Amino acid sequence: MEKLRQFEKPTGFRDFPPSMAVKKRLVEQRVQTCFERWGYREVLTPTLEYFDTVGAASAIPEYKMFKLIDREGKTLVLRPDLTAPIARMVSSVLKEEPLPLRLFYHANVFRAQDDSARTVEFFQSGVELVGDPSPEADAEVIALAVEALSACEISPFQLAVGHVELLDGLLHERVKDPQVVDQLKECLGVRDLVGYQERVARLNLSPEQEELLLLLSRQRGGKEWIESLRPQVRSPRVEAAIRHLVEMWEVLEDFGASRHVVLDLSLVGSIHYYTGVYFEGYALPSSFPLVSGGRYDRLPERFGRPTPATGFALKTDRVMEASPAADQGRERVALVYPRAARRAAIRRAQELRAEGKAVILHAADDPDRPPEIDADRIIRWGEGEDERDG
Repeated sequence: MEKLRQFEKPTGFRDFPPSMAVKKRLVEQRVQTCFERWGYREVLTPTLEYFDTVGAASAIPEYKMFKLIDREGKTLVLRPDLTAPIARMVSSVLKEEPLPLRLFYHANVFRAQDDSARTVEFFQSGVELVGDPSPEADAEVIALAVEALSACEISPFQLAVGHVELLDGLLHERVKDPQVVDQLKECLGVRDLVGYQERVARLNLSPEQEELLLLLSRQRGGKEWIESLRPQVRSPRVEAAIRHLVEMWEVLEDFGASRHVVLDLSLVGSIHYYTGVYFEGYALPSSFPLVSGGRYDRLPERFGRPTPATGFALKTDRVMEASPAADQGRERVALVYPRAARRAAIRRAQELRAEGKAVILHAADDPDRPPEIDADRIIRWGEGEDERDG
């Protein structure tokens, strides 16, 4: 008989000991306070969803999904993200709710990795703003992401913001072969800037056109940098995208959030998922994103309720690592008492708990053997405590 794997876990899953569990709750509570202050309401979705609905609509590639078969032979997935399930909910449970909707969540998501040693269960906290196509809506979720990272005491940090329609439009204006455009965007999507630059060099463009495409991969800036592209714009599509970014930037300035933001047109996100603004946030100088999000106007239509939408997901695991915030929770007191004084000790523990302390009761009749207790302070019965047992 095979020996039971008593101390093993499935590869890629983790235990959270008390210190990590406390840090996770601390991060979630701080960002939830921000979300609620901005008028967002919490929603919960199932861990399992149908592949043909949520799975097929997700931005996560199918090969990264965990699939199961139910008793009726239908294919299920462990939710790979939260945006698609919430879009489903907006079109079903919340279909009578007036737009715009402001929703937030805390949840785990599951994604298979190429390297089996990596984590496959991730925790996220995020928001979805459904029903508002305006630059103000995009600015709101970006400013809220800034506030959430600040609430977790992460400093310094920066959000890089791109616009997939603007990038796509500029590329199509200068590159006539759609396949080449897709290849250029794929290079940017995996941050292969060398590959991107090499492909641009092979296009036989004029020096001015080549320089513009190269600038997309290496230049960042603010409103002035985007406005400087206007003289080179050839289509209403690109002009509209520039106007949207400029108006969004002005709203970010009003929020006081623009100092944390830089415009980076090389960002593409999931190529066939995002439809406008896309952004990622980093704790400097790290290159791992703590937050990502953007506009996904085509997704709700797949669930029967066409409406614009935007939002973001904080990567809770990485925020926990980057945040120096520590729980200042209640004092943990160990009250050590002889069994003869148990009733009085229990009453004293109740009084201390009413004062906001966490109290551990420990019966110890042998004063020569001090207990090993995880506590901030140990009180021995008789040391300032009432020994009467009424």
